[in-house]
Amino acid sequence: MTNRRVESGQTRQPANNCWRSIKSSLTRVLPLGLLLTAATSVNAQDTVEWTHLGGAADHARYSPAANITAENFGELKEAWVWDGASFQGTSGRATPSYVDGKLFTVSGPRRHVVAIDPESGETLWSYREPNTYRYEYSMRADYGKGVAFAEIDGKGVVYISTPAFFLIALDADTGAPLPGFGGQVPVEGFPETGVVDMLTDLGHEFDPYYGIPKEVGYITTSSPPIVVNDVVVVGNSAEQGYNQSRIENVPGDILAYDAKTGDFLWKFNVVPREGEFGNETWENGSWQYVGDVSSWAPMSADPELGLVYIPTNGGTIDFYGGHRPGDNLFGTSLIALDVKTGERKWHFQMVHHDIWNYDTPTAPVLLDVMHNGEKVPVVAQVTKQAFTYVFNRETGEPLWPIEERPVPQSHIPGEKLAATQPFPTKPAPYDRQGIVEDELINFTPELRAQALEILSEWEVGPLFTPPLHRDNDLGKRGALWCPGDVGGVNISGPAAGDPETGILYVTSLSGCTTRAIVPGAEADLRYETDSGTTTTGTTVAQYAVGTGGGGPRGPQGLPLFKPPYSRITAIDLNTGEHLWMIPVGETPDRIKNNPALAGIDIGNTGTGAHAPMAVTKTMLIYASQASDGTPHLFAVDKATGRQIGKVPVSADTRYGMMTYVHKGEQYVLLQTGGKLTAMSLHGPRATAAAH
Repeated sequence: MTNRRVESGQTRQPANNCWRSIKSSLTRVLPLGLLLTAATSVNAQDTVEWTHLGGAADHARYSPAANITAENFGELKEAWVWDGASFQGTSGRATPSYVDGKLFTVSGPRRHVVAIDPESGETLWSYREPNTYRYEYSMRADYGKGVAFAEIDGKGVVYISTPAFFLIALDADTGAPLPGFGGQVPVEGFPETGVVDMLTDLGHEFDPYYGIPKEVGYITTSSPPIVVNDVVVVGNSAEQGYNQSRIENVPGDILAYDAKTGDFLWKFNVVPREGEFGNETWENGSWQYVGDVSSWAPMSADPELGLVYIPTNGGTIDFYGGHRPGDNLFGTSLIALDVKTGERKWHFQMVHHDIWNYDTPTAPVLLDVMHNGEKVPVVAQVTKQAFTYVFNRETGEPLWPIEERPVPQSHIPGEKLAATQPFPTKPAPYDRQGIVEDELINFTPELRAQALEILSEWEVGPLFTPPLHRDNDLGKRGALWCPGDVGGVNISGPAAGDPETGILYVTSLSGCTTRAIVPGAEADLRYETDSGTTTTGTTVAQYAVGTGGGGPRGPQGLPLFKPPYSRITAIDLNTGEHLWMIPVGETPDRIKNNPALAGIDIGNTGTGAHAPMAVTKTMLIYASQASDGTPHLFAVDKATGRQIGKVPVSADTRYGMMTYVHKGEQYVLLQTGGKLTAMSLHGPRATAAAH
């Protein structure tokens, strides 16, 4: 296996040297087997790959491609459109990989694996998981984010973890199941090879067709596996925690397999079993029945260190955890595991006893920086709380102190929160934290007065203000906390990094959250059908999320708070300082031309949406909207944040953005709903068509 960022006439490096080869390939391109100077290589790139969901194993979403520059960015045109309509693709959450001259991605609720010609957009082959009831029951079927790729015995292999929780390995040239990988699944329609039933190794009662019984729990996947040093590491996801009313579920344990044979190698228990490190953080024996703590977000890896970095979410039931007292390791954490053994090397928990749905939503970014005069390998994890946690990725030591600070406590009966939460002292938060009157809209005194009146009905406070139940003793409609579970950073806008400078680019929004916390028996009624409950478990929680109770609307159709409503922040990880901040996109027309703002210069507020991003050698590229709502690509100077260009595109970009160079042509590939839209400097390469 090799993890490559660039290949153009290069020899393939051994796996144990792969991280070094990535770093060095940033400065050398050998398109014709000839050594070129740095000055000439910039304009002579023939092939630049994007091998992982996040570009490379470091998940920096960086490419050394330099064919597109500030001078020619405005010349970008639609080259081709690939349409996933025949695969029923709608959500558009996947980022394709470009490797060995092909694009690979997934599409639709069946999570078809698709190979696409990178020049024309033609479908080369596709593969789909055979049907099972456990697939039909999948709650995240159309949430697929991409594939993994490795080279085994000189041949490319594509890996996918499926909605029904199978691991499938396919020949990258043909799409055929990989010979000698896995074994026969005892369900009609499955091939004799190329498939591993991962429920076998998860350790719970299951049926090959029906899966895990609902009363026991539920597990699926949304992010792809990652292949590191010939080991396939697989994460997972559970039912959405805000759709749970019962306390039992299965833990989202991490699994690993031999990339060649599919043999099971190890399992890491994300809810520690008796006698394991962290078991005592699940008080009252809650470790025996509580689940989730899945790794639904993508993973990153350092092949040279042999470490894989796992971001996780909280335990069963978002917004109420009275049934799981304690800090709940390894919930809402970053875990570094030895890829060969599954041994925990280090971890850090970003939220103790998470009841805010502050799940760690994106893959951590790996960069090398200069810290106190020394080169340090770091891993940076951005969060919904608007924090950037930065660690030495080998040792787990924070680059700057992280302080445990007191936080508000819950008013909900049965809930016992952690007395403190971890606050990084550096870098500073990149978005609003908590609610103070100073942050309310102030374009006019009237708007501000209206905002104050609206806010008076709600319990508000600093970061980690907890949820509040209906009919509470404070007489409030509920609690409002910022950022909420859709604020700060989220999966729709992963951070990006520049390995040449150590600068991290973070897109965030100032979204606040409230939830209707009601008695568990009432919440449970939401899931009752004529054929039984649709949720997992058997024991109804004391409290859970109910219906209704939407959050406050701002005055006169405007947001409750000051702009910007979404932003991009550049953070220098060498120093921990913010370099610049810009709003995302342009002020929406509904705000710009609101009658309450007539005659007021409000500046650029940002759209209020995350920005899919990619970093190249020459610029930061992101997708957003102009004021009139038309989708655009924006180019930004990496050092200053100054906009250097924008071009219209045919549809809004969701989640995935990547760039690659194929036959000397640089493409920017956008995930536009169920389609892929390729932009290039030389325009149409083929007639747009459905595939």
